[in-house]
Amino acid sequence: MNLIQEINNINVEFATQGSKLRIEKRGEKLNIRGSLPSKNNEHNFTVQRISLGLKADFTGLEEAKKKLQLITLQLELNQFNWTNWVKNPHKKEIKDENKLLIRLNEFEEFFFRENKNEFLTSTRKTTWKSSYEPYLKRMISIHSEADTKDLDNIFVSTLKTYKEGSRSRKQCSTSLSVLAKFLDYKLPEDWKLMSKGYGLNKANFRDLPTDQVIEDLWNKIPNKSWRYVFGLMATYGLRNHEVFFCDLSSLNNYGDKIIRVLPTTKTGEHQVWPFHPQWIDKFELCKLGEDPGLLPNINKDLKVTTLQKIGKKITDQFKRYSLNIRPYDLRHAWAVRTIFYDLPDTVAARMMGHSVSLHTQTYHHWITKRDQQQAVNNALSKYKKNDI
Repeated sequence: MNLIQEINNINVEFATQGSKLRIEKRGEKLNIRGSLPSKNNEHNFTVQRISLGLKADFTGLEEAKKKLQLITLQLELNQFNWTNWVKNPHKKEIKDENKLLIRLNEFEEFFFRENKNEFLTSTRKTTWKSSYEPYLKRMISIHSEADTKDLDNIFVSTLKTYKEGSRSRKQCSTSLSVLAKFLDYKLPEDWKLMSKGYGLNKANFRDLPTDQVIEDLWNKIPNKSWRYVFGLMATYGLRNHEVFFCDLSSLNNYGDKIIRVLPTTKTGEHQVWPFHPQWIDKFELCKLGEDPGLLPNINKDLKVTTLQKIGKKITDQFKRYSLNIRPYDLRHAWAVRTIFYDLPDTVAARMMGHSVSLHTQTYHHWITKRDQQQAVNNALSKYKKNDI
């Protein structure tokens, strides 16, 4: 393969990812050319060229590809600055400032490298957008403003920007732990202690909708297709996007009413039982067993969309119908309902498609109440026997 053909292949690869930049050969040197912020107005993009000073050979092309990846990442994160790409006496120092950006770019490449399956790739895109990108953007912002570039300071400062006891803080901790492992960086000894926070806070205990409220809200939805969505989420505790990636055939009049969440979803294939079972009739879900096409007709092609975008459509509909609850409130309410059905935590966690430890952390308040109530019931039962 000649050099020009390889340059074209790289440019096509980046173009399919949405990049407006490309590598070009000018004489014996390689440059990057494309839509870039104006040097005088960062909000005004024009076609410009960045001189890389790299020799036009395969070694230089490999380095140019890395530069192109870095610039693309900087543009995505609004971190592009011309001072990093023009010749100046402090070029080495500026290059050092970009080390973290370079490593984060390598981390993103690593994150997607193993997944060639289109469904897995789409799921990974959703995970990256929701569970990594927000926290890495926060880290880059803190890194750029920090007096010291010490990683201990950057990691801890990023984590502490999220409220103690919040889900965001826990997710940030988890994502940065994966990054730390990739960077071969040892996190502070008290990292786990600092990161605690997944779960529903005390305010949320009172905010979950009651069964009666859920039934009333279902009646409030004027569109029958979205009624089915609401009913499925309430009865089976599904994540937003999972509604559209389920085998609903068991909901027919002769089925066992156990639905199968397909492997194309965030946490893979798992089966879910209804709680409350009577809601299957209340919410007319048996009709979906005969005709799953009764659900809203949305684009589910993961080649052109993501699980996150599909899930957002449900969030938007909840707002449109002024339901005054979040879709995930139905999922949390389902989980709490299983606790008082005395469904084992290990089984409930499996149905929800997450770990037992995450389940017990999230629903600790209600699980503790159930266990204490059981202990009280046992004690009262023994007392009554002795009293007789």
